[in-house]
Amino acid sequence: MKFDQSVLFLILSAMLGICSISQANGADALKGTAFFDQQILPILKKRCYECHSHASGKAKGGLMLDSLSGWKKGGDSGPALVPGKPNESLIIESVRYEEYQMPPKGKIPAGEIALLEKWVALGAPDSRLSDPAITKQGVDIEKGRKHWAFQPVRVSDIPTVKDTNWPRDQIDHFLLARLEQDGLHPAVDADRYTWLRRVSLDLTGLPPTPEHVQAFIADPSEDAYARVVDRLIGSPAYGERWARHWLDLTGYSDQVGTANKVFAQHAWKYRNYLIDTFNNDKPFDQFIREQIAGDLIPGGTVEERASALTATGFLLLDNIEIGTSDKDQMRADVIDQQLNKVGTAFLGMTLGCVRCHDHKFDPIPQTDYYALAGFFQSTESTYKDKRGVWSMIRSADLPENEAQKKKRAARTKQHRKNLAKWKQQREDARKKADTLKADSEERKKLEARIRTLNHTIEHAEYFAPGIPQVYAVGDVKNPGDMRITIRGNAHALGDSVPRGFLQVASWSPPQKIPNDTSGRLELANWITSPKNPLTARVTVNRIWQKLFGEGLVRSVDYFGLRGETPSHPELLDHLANRFVRSGWSQKKLVRDLVLSRAYRMGGTYNSQAAEIDPDNRLLWRMAPQRLDAEAIRDTLLAVAGILQDSKGGPALALEYPENVSGLDPKGVNPPSFSLSKYHPGQKQQRTLYLPIIRSGAQPGPAVLRNLFDFTQPAEIAGRRSVTAVPTQALFLMNSQELKKFAAELASRTKSNAKKPTDRIKQLWLLAYGRPVNEEEISETLRFLKSQPGDESGWVELCHALLASNEFLMRL
Repeated sequence: MKFDQSVLFLILSAMLGICSISQANGADALKGTAFFDQQILPILKKRCYECHSHASGKAKGGLMLDSLSGWKKGGDSGPALVPGKPNESLIIESVRYEEYQMPPKGKIPAGEIALLEKWVALGAPDSRLSDPAITKQGVDIEKGRKHWAFQPVRVSDIPTVKDTNWPRDQIDHFLLARLEQDGLHPAVDADRYTWLRRVSLDLTGLPPTPEHVQAFIADPSEDAYARVVDRLIGSPAYGERWARHWLDLTGYSDQVGTANKVFAQHAWKYRNYLIDTFNNDKPFDQFIREQIAGDLIPGGTVEERASALTATGFLLLDNIEIGTSDKDQMRADVIDQQLNKVGTAFLGMTLGCVRCHDHKFDPIPQTDYYALAGFFQSTESTYKDKRGVWSMIRSADLPENEAQKKKRAARTKQHRKNLAKWKQQREDARKKADTLKADSEERKKLEARIRTLNHTIEHAEYFAPGIPQVYAVGDVKNPGDMRITIRGNAHALGDSVPRGFLQVASWSPPQKIPNDTSGRLELANWITSPKNPLTARVTVNRIWQKLFGEGLVRSVDYFGLRGETPSHPELLDHLANRFVRSGWSQKKLVRDLVLSRAYRMGGTYNSQAAEIDPDNRLLWRMAPQRLDAEAIRDTLLAVAGILQDSKGGPALALEYPENVSGLDPKGVNPPSFSLSKYHPGQKQQRTLYLPIIRSGAQPGPAVLRNLFDFTQPAEIAGRRSVTAVPTQALFLMNSQELKKFAAELASRTKSNAKKPTDRIKQLWLLAYGRPVNEEEISETLRFLKSQPGDESGWVELCHALLASNEFLMRL
């Protein structure tokens, strides 16, 4: 099908969400506030409000764009725009990606930039007359404590329901009672094939094998569901799946900062720590304490001390720009990152804007920010490197047991032999080259050999076996309180603020902070106290969201005054209580949730229910969910039959000299990495084990991350956004990567089935986890007959299955 240019422009404009502007008879209608409401306000909401609005709790750069007064007043750099003068307006300069680049996630479409330019040229008409900011004199802590999230967790009676046959768990009583209150009924149960694929993807990120499907279907007992769940929770794949969820809250990457491709040599050990944590069902309160203060937790075995120390990588594996020359400002920014991460991950609160002023609408004064920041001011996170202006992330020696020490001694002995051998080979090559004439071909070969040996020796000396290390924090020599940095400027200091906790979430006298420690252990104990009203609620809400698609509180990372209210507040507190009483066991909670009747619901659409509850807030059905980037790729590997297990080692193959440069200790820049070579079999391992890069798109076999809403390592997010854009469909249709998976799947089924119908049945069971129906068989056979007689028709069929909605969705 061919399109002329005008039709193609209209199609592209619709895909980008750009409304075409009529040039005839419409100019007058588009002037003034009507133009602002129709064309500009949607752009501001979509592109700017995430970081510059009262509802988001963020005012990056001191700028608010959700009010007329906001852009007039401007932020740290002055007014956001000059009415009538686009070329002198900061907002236009920023979206053009000149000196400033906004939004930071990517340049907005040219059509939207043109609309913003026209708006400013018209004099920046704005229909918003009121300012959504809450006017207040100081912060009223007592009034703030009346907000539901700061109230103590309550224990509610289990509600009675009319349909007593439906609930399987107390969870179901809460949901059904609320549905019945509005005259609604839950959807009928999903069929067993759908439930099995759903629970397999949710718990492990992998589809069920045909053998698992057949075994489950062959067991009609009610206990079959529990046996499936116990198998999945006991699988190593469970920890791999849930570790990836947590990494979204850490800013994790295998690269330090974004400049010079500096490798984060020890980052993978924190990733392994997470996998082990979730597989071993480490109590979640202990998990939190280790990540904040694992270096300060006393006692334990060698393995326990090593694990707790590794956990503090949570505070370090973030987008730290180690090349900045202003080290005081860098340290203040690192503290801000750490505090924001703790606030979001554990408390569901936004704390970033409190760095410069009292929270705009939450009951958090600026002094609370610096009370918390003092814990990290007293923590060593980076140090000045010997090379140029660079700093590096702090690392520490890992404790070793006797067996580990013996293995290291053996490696050291072998390493010395290899190094001596290579140095002797280099010396022999030099002597031989000196005896040859300047023009012999053999001399060139020897010189090339010497260069290779030089790099091999330099690489071996840099990566010589030693006491294993891990990225970890430690207390500074002289812990103390932090002074306010005025407008975030580390060189403009205000009063010192005693270390302490969020007042609004504290319901008992605060624990005293010892003068000789950072106080991070006391902070961790406050966060994990059963009296803390936020921690358990935030945690169970995130777990619920991973299994049901939306949280009971839909703003999973923000429980403040402008966040969502719980759809089922009594259920949220019931789960929080249950979680703590179970010893903070995530596996126990996950098991209870996926064995509930609510989780077993089908996705049948009900127009009557949709009219009453269009957003499915009351959970009258299980809404379909698109798989995330990792689950898509891992499922492709699994159904193609080429998925390989990983031993969990480094993501970057730094053992290959060609992957590393800049090792000369006299260099002014730190060593850097490339991805010239991967570990053997690494490209067939789960996406979790592939390198994560900060500077640019995700490379090589991890390309799906770039297209399917991967949380980039410069961000933290408890819930990923889900987009549907043309580039995703184009990738699925045209990428060589997907065609390779299709060829592998076709090859796999060819060897296992002789008849075309048997092969089709295998394909459906592998791709969709369900039997193929007669109509699908008929249509598929008709398609195959229209194709050449070779395997290409089967490959095309497999490609179609792998690019289909049913494959990409978790139903």
